[in-house]
Amino acid sequence: MRNLIHKINEKREEIYAWLEHHEVTNELPLYSSVDIRDGGFKVASVDMNLFPAGFNNLCEHGLEDAVSAIRDAVYSRMPECKNILILAEEHTRNKWYLENVRILQQIIDVAGFCVRVATIFDVRPKVFNEDIRYVELDTATGKSLKVYSLDYLIKEMRTDSCYPDLIIMNNDLSSGIPDILHEAQIPIYPSIQAGWHARKKSAHFRILSELVKDFSDILACDPWLLTCLDCSVGPVDIYQQEDRERLMDMASHLFVKIREKYKEHRIQEKPYILLKSDSGTYGMGVHPIEDPKQILEFNRKIKNKLYKGKGSKIISHYLLQEGVPTIHLIEEQVAEICIYQISNRFIGGFYRLNSEKSNRDNLNSKGMNFLKMCPHSSKYGTCGVQPDQNIFDLYRILARMAGIAAHREIVQLESLVGV
Repeated sequence: MRNLIHKINEKREEIYAWLEHHEVTNELPLYSSVDIRDGGFKVASVDMNLFPAGFNNLCEHGLEDAVSAIRDAVYSRMPECKNILILAEEHTRNKWYLENVRILQQIIDVAGFCVRVATIFDVRPKVFNEDIRYVELDTATGKSLKVYSLDYLIKEMRTDSCYPDLIIMNNDLSSGIPDILHEAQIPIYPSIQAGWHARKKSAHFRILSELVKDFSDILACDPWLLTCLDCSVGPVDIYQQEDRERLMDMASHLFVKIREKYKEHRIQEKPYILLKSDSGTYGMGVHPIEDPKQILEFNRKIKNKLYKGKGSKIISHYLLQEGVPTIHLIEEQVAEICIYQISNRFIGGFYRLNSEKSNRDNLNSKGMNFLKMCPHSSKYGTCGVQPDQNIFDLYRILARMAGIAAHREIVQLESLVGV
């Protein structure tokens, strides 16, 4: 990895020119978060979220940067925009999620926009105000967040002075696109076609792999050092023996490819893979596999975990992804990097730590906590652990490539429905 960092330092101007070329010619996702795993022998983006829900984990300096970044991102899309609506998840009981929304609202407010928060109330809270159609909720920090009914804002407040010119999605649409969004005739970012009702992780990583191959030509390195081998399988019923046998066969082929790469690069680690839902987030539907035969031996608890994702949606398509053990250990907890971007502009991030997991596990699960990092190296001491700047530059490059790949992914998804 030291050799790779050295090449990046040597080719810095060419690398940034290459990134900027792809960024200028594309409309990048409004915002995103990218999970990075660093195994010491390789570094790769392992997940990319178009509807990030951890703004409460960004440091104060990152939040300051986010204000100008969101202003530029909005005006580049809608120069006359004044009013913004954040469409949030219906996590009215998840106080940390509500704090994330409150911070996002604060960023947009300080940027100079009139901003409201709404959600789709399938089940309205008991404290819901039927006359004004909103509810005031306490976030995890004890602050208050006013959340409106989306139906009310769109259908009944068209003459309101804060009627939205633009909707910012903080809802991943796992259950599909509600009719009200089709009818609203208001610009929406990120695209509603890129929700988890349609998006596939395998599609994103296929596009990203091609991008990494081009990038690796600049460094004259093996692109495997910067990406994960994977394959997708579906439809699958995890309870059916023959379907698990199919998963096992695909996993076996993937293990062979990974072992070949380990041998080529003289890596002594034992390879492993992660079985993931091909759609969805929140770390749901994820299980580590050390041996393909484990798939046939899943007990009922594991099958249940892999059968349903967010909102009890049945998982039918899976991604088998090469696992990258993390080398990060902070406060005696294994950790991974999460980078936050607005239109590919770095605004900070955090370490995701988990005291209950090993360095080979999915850390986005029970027991996780967060440690803020700062986008300004001169101020790291006030915001948490200071990462090595050389390797951190590579993390940012990988996150920017993930953003470029996500744009191409969104274009493909929109083309399927004629947008």
